[in-house]
Amino acid sequence: MRDGDGRTHLVANQPPSIAGYDALSCDPALTDAVTREGAAEALPALGTLARLVASEEAREHARLADTHSPVLRTHDRYGHRVDEVEFHPSWHWLMRTSVGWGLHGAPWEAETGTGAHVARAAGFYLMGQLESGHCCPISMTYASVPALRRSPELAAAYEPGLLSTTYDFGLTEPSTKAGLLAGMSMTEKQGGSDVRSGTTDARPQPDGTYRLTGHKWFTSAPMNDVFLTLAQAPGGLTCFVLPRVLPDGTRNAIRLQRLKDKLGNRSNASAEIEYTGAVGWRLGDEGRGVATIIDMVSMTRLDCVLGSAAITRAALTEAAHHVQHRSAFGSRLADSPLMQTVLADLALESEAATALAMRLAGAVDRGEKALLRLALPASKYLVCKRAPAVVAEALECLGGNGYVEESGMPRLYREAPLNSIWEGSGNVTALDVLRAVTREPESVEAVLAEIDAAAGVDTWYDRGVRELRTELRSREERRARRLAEMLALCLQGSLLLRFAPEEVSSAFVSARFLPDGPWRTAGTLPAEAHIEALLARVTPHPAG
Repeated sequence: MRDGDGRTHLVANQPPSIAGYDALSCDPALTDAVTREGAAEALPALGTLARLVASEEAREHARLADTHSPVLRTHDRYGHRVDEVEFHPSWHWLMRTSVGWGLHGAPWEAETGTGAHVARAAGFYLMGQLESGHCCPISMTYASVPALRRSPELAAAYEPGLLSTTYDFGLTEPSTKAGLLAGMSMTEKQGGSDVRSGTTDARPQPDGTYRLTGHKWFTSAPMNDVFLTLAQAPGGLTCFVLPRVLPDGTRNAIRLQRLKDKLGNRSNASAEIEYTGAVGWRLGDEGRGVATIIDMVSMTRLDCVLGSAAITRAALTEAAHHVQHRSAFGSRLADSPLMQTVLADLALESEAATALAMRLAGAVDRGEKALLRLALPASKYLVCKRAPAVVAEALECLGGNGYVEESGMPRLYREAPLNSIWEGSGNVTALDVLRAVTREPESVEAVLAEIDAAAGVDTWYDRGVRELRTELRSREERRARRLAEMLALCLQGSLLLRFAPEEVSSAFVSARFLPDGPWRTAGTLPAEAHIEALLARVTPHPAG
């Protein structure tokens, strides 16, 4: 064929751009959960956000923010220490959008039981499908408010800015800013999740402040305005509040040593920092640092579940769209029975993760603390563990195209393991489940009440619940992962059996509660599963 013949570049059998699809109409698990958990009035606004998330503009901002990672500037051209991180403009677009929609601190202004936290969770889930990195500072800001409320004085100083829907990026004294973002800084290189082994020193001062000296191994979003951190005070491990800029306008002694070169989450800066006599205000009592900061950790764990549910849903959406438009061996991939079964299995995983994540958000909204104490770590364990496997299967649905950066699937794949690590990796989370079971019987009662609400609906499910009760009595450390998995799986089963259509609940229970285990590989659903109905629920289509 002659050079330049247009036939060599004819594009055929490639899917069209997915931009512009309706991210809400193809996610009935989300819309049903939002209504069920008391936030139905938010659905029109969520529809607007869903259309924005699926727009070409938003998807391009997500790509650019991930492609152009943050850059650390420790000094200016004259040698002055500046400790600043530069972000691509698309990062600021993402942050401005999420802050503007109140996905950070805004729900804490609402009364208990009004659905504000549910609506916020749904919005966070939608933005998480677009781009996960920026969700980290959004999540930490959201989680900081209940911790700060342990000190009315500190809450009064920072809460108005943390609740503001104005994104105000820059190095300025917090009281002068239109909006604030919060972060946390706990882990140290010798301890990791074992925060009690931290060696950062906090020395009390005559004016009531403390001076902190030490090194922190991971501090995400180091350009946020205020940080909750742990340090060893005379009375033991204590929580402190450190602003980047002090009330007199001077910079706090927080030095950025380097940025982490991470597997994923590349739009977000994670730094090693050093306190060189940084000024901090005590939050809570001396020696009660872990108890104080646990309020923040609990809320970020909720966002780990929401974030993994979002990544799972994003991968499913890309795969479902691709197979609708791609043909192989003489037929559309979407018409292949085996491909249908694979996608239906991924759809079940997405529906179960979404339903459980939104149930947890509803529990936050209604103040169901006993349920959350056990359900949160168990849910984080299972949902976050499942995300990498789901993304890998979805990527494979695109074949070689899915392995290419332009598809967006590699970004999802790199992102998928993070939520299982953040706020306690698998073993830490499973041991926390075991600790709650052992020490807080009211949390076990609350979770079992939720699980028992579906008793008698399905024999396989009832069998799984009996096995769970046996496991709860065992309380062996070596079986902590199995306990966490079974708890979360039974919670998912209960929700789907009670609230999902029969084609969803029956397929989920038959595939996840069989004697040979809750999961093999995707595409191994039983023959009686309603494949077409499952796919019809989740396949994206254009908005309009």
